[in-house]
Amino acid sequence: MTTSDIALPATGGFRLRGEHLNRVEALSDVVFGFALTLLGVSVEVPKTFDQLLGTMREFPAFAICFAILISLWHDHYKFFRRYGLEDRRTIFLNGLLLFIVILYVYPLKFLFSLLVTLSTTTGDPMARMPDGKLLLMIRTDQAQWITFIYGIGVAAVYAVLALLYAHALRLRGTLHLNPLEAFETRERIVGNLLRSLLGLTAACGAVAIGGYSGRWAGYAAFGLIPVVGIIHHSIAKRRREQLIAPKKQETRDAADTL
Repeated sequence: MTTSDIALPATGGFRLRGEHLNRVEALSDVVFGFALTLLGVSVEVPKTFDQLLGTMREFPAFAICFAILISLWHDHYKFFRRYGLEDRRTIFLNGLLLFIVILYVYPLKFLFSLLVTLSTTTGDPMARMPDGKLLLMIRTDQAQWITFIYGIGVAAVYAVLALLYAHALRLRGTLHLNPLEAFETRERIVGNLLRSLLGLTAACGAVAIGGYSGRWAGYAAFGLIPVVGIIHHSIAKRRREQLIAPKKQETRDAADTL
């Protein structure tokens, strides 16, 4: 990529090399849209008010899952806007990310449906089948495995995102990354690796504790994700401001010259 610094639009001090939608992003948007559809798809339209109420009880879990996928899509969007990569390694890693997203749609929906049921009812979590029968959603000996599955999914997603940013950093010469852009890229790698580590911690902790109690390992680890994100952002903020300051000064000097 030989585009000059001046020719590239920028946001937040980071130049945007992927200004136009490419085929990799187009496919990715289709897959993310399909994943969102799978989250909300229903076998049939409710025929009674009781069935409608039963469907609406699933809305909180759907809203949480929707927010998670939109957040992941936004991270994906920012990566391609900033770097505009379409090489083989990027296509492979992007394909791996999309595979994990599709693979984890139903585990994601099941987990948060289970958590909503546990938090809004007393006793064992029960689910109503299409024929009206109530069945136990998960047995005690299975409970730790749903947290394990989700934790591995979180770890895999953020590990792939870290690999994408690491690939972009390796191409910093080709992409002509300036010091601020290289710094931001490294920070993205660190942030995604920290989230991946928390996912692994949740998965291993759930299995180590076992049973319904294993979910507390998940609560603790996943609850730390926003905390770690805030701390990491605060640590990086000062260095980011130091890198942005000279750019602002150059802009002022250029304006004064004119």
